[in-house]
Amino acid sequence: MRSTLLLSAAAVMAISCPVWAQDTQESDAQPAQSSTQGSMGAAAEVENEDGFTFKPFGRLMLDAGWTALPDGLGLADGFDAEARRARLGVSGDIPGGFSYKMEVDFAGNEVTITDALIEYGAGDFDIMVGQFNNFQSMEELTSSRFTSFIERAAFTDAFGFTRRAGVAVEYGGDNVLISGGVFTDNLEDLPGSNRWSVDGRAAFFPEVGATQLHFGGSLHYAEIGDGETVRYRQRPLVHFTSNRLINTDRFDATSEFGAGLEFAAINGPFHVAAEGYRQEVSGLPIMQDATFHGGFVEAGVFLTPGDSRGYRGGRFNRTRPANPVGEGGIGAVQLNVRYDYLELNDADAGILGGTQNGFLTSLIWTSTDHTRFQINYGRLEYDDAAFALPSGDRDYSADVVGMRVEFDF
Repeated sequence: MRSTLLLSAAAVMAISCPVWAQDTQESDAQPAQSSTQGSMGAAAEVENEDGFTFKPFGRLMLDAGWTALPDGLGLADGFDAEARRARLGVSGDIPGGFSYKMEVDFAGNEVTITDALIEYGAGDFDIMVGQFNNFQSMEELTSSRFTSFIERAAFTDAFGFTRRAGVAVEYGGDNVLISGGVFTDNLEDLPGSNRWSVDGRAAFFPEVGATQLHFGGSLHYAEIGDGETVRYRQRPLVHFTSNRLINTDRFDATSEFGAGLEFAAINGPFHVAAEGYRQEVSGLPIMQDATFHGGFVEAGVFLTPGDSRGYRGGRFNRTRPANPVGEGGIGAVQLNVRYDYLELNDADAGILGGTQNGFLTSLIWTSTDHTRFQINYGRLEYDDAAFALPSGDRDYSADVVGMRVEFDF
């Protein structure tokens, strides 16, 4: 895959920037005129006379922190750290209404493809082919650069929301977004996977006075494949621990059906957001299908004047400090609180994966448009946890602190 990736990047560069190889010498004494134009934002963008554009982008997120688990579990805790994301990518336009995006992640000493897609725009409609995020949850679709906590809500990871290869159509009006597509598995699991899914999402985001509102919902149906299993589990807030204290273990399944609801509002320095999700799994050896639930509710406020949470096209977007560091200000300081719920128990189906109640807070310092620092604290309370104390008790709590330094371009 690594050689294919390098060849693909080289091909994109060759297509996008053919004029770099041209001779700029001319027979008369006039200055050479290049057919390449450049523009500078967070990263340089190059465009040639045929309409091809080429823009590099990337992000780096470094995490560290502590987990404190009850004595007697026999699990590693304490301080740990990781490069959570180290991504580089290219994007641009191709004449005829097409665009492309390719992004890879180097974190964890591996090279993995995140986004790899070609898009065609026709008025209010876009057609996408390749690997990209399915249409599940505003929280999942909001970039990690703009989320209000180090990790997204617990249910998004537990229920396997991720990028998958497929084809999709999206309609975007003034304050409406409707998306739908058919997908198979992640490129890392292809070929060989029998999984396929149909996913759809609709969002309505009117402005009422000074308030930006968001209402949304999503549906997901997946055929898992004969002889396949599923497993739902989750870490306690931070990614640098490998402990999953809530875990169904693997069980046979033939299909999934998920449904989610979304709400958000932004008014000046304040914002609120809430989501709920229900996941039903069929094909268990017993007659009863299993049903699990997750969701969250959060509120946040900027402590610095003139700052507000960004929003665009059905998801949260970049916060641009009113007074950034380097321009006479201190940047934007934001305080958030969240209640995060995940339930992986279904006694009727014979599955006891546990319940996680998370009480979370985050303090985020957005020093410039493209740099952020944050610290999170979480109190995670467990019922029917995956690991028992020496007494046999599976009801206990854990404390977590996570810190992140990040930049993107």
